[in-house]
Amino acid sequence: MGIDYTKRSQAPGTGSGGVSLSKVTLTKAAPSVSLTKQGAAGGLLRVNLNWNSQDQAGGGLFGRRKPGIDLDLGCLYEFSDGSKGVIQALGNSFIATAPGAREASIWLDGDDRSGSNSAGENLFVNLAHAASIRRVLIFAYIYEGVANWAAADGVVTLFPSTGPQIEVRLDEARAGAPTCAIALLAPSAGDFTVRREVRYIDGSQAKLDAAYGWGMRWSAGRK
Repeated sequence: MGIDYTKRSQAPGTGSGGVSLSKVTLTKAAPSVSLTKQGAAGGLLRVNLNWNSQDQAGGGLFGRRKPGIDLDLGCLYEFSDGSKGVIQALGNSFIATAPGAREASIWLDGDDRSGSNSAGENLFVNLAHAASIRRVLIFAYIYEGVANWAAADGVVTLFPSTGPQIEVRLDEARAGAPTCAIALLAPSAGDFTVRREVRYIDGSQAKLDAAYGWGMRWSAGRK
């Protein structure tokens, strides 16, 4: 695709008052950040998901260990012409191209089934096509294992082309909900922002779609 998406290293640093210049953590109190204001509204945005995949202890004296958790990273997208879809390993939907673009606009680099890959799973958004992007909803879902987000201890980190990393921790966990809306990327009044969601959904991607009004038809898929 003619794009270098190797991991970008960034040396840690601090500003006055001990504020980190290498990472911004989105919270309930400070839920959004402007990519435009930090000069990162163009170039390649890498979205990384990492989690704890270890087996969990079962109940009782002779309780068997429960299988580890397999989280999958994905996104719902909508382009400026109204076309929309999903990027995820389920159904092998790994790539999407904006109208008029000659190269991929959004893609997933693979599927880490075990969670043991130190690089986790990575989703890429080519912000050179930002004018053609209406919105992108980044999400994760538990494909295998008990729907226990606290045990998974997931964290999503966005790596813009310039400026600090943006971290969203999947905290405030609620057991039993298999899907989590993580962050929403969208232009607004000439600005391109990342907004923290961390909203747990009782159901699959179809329920996520309904919660955010995407309006797509869904059918069962496999990987």
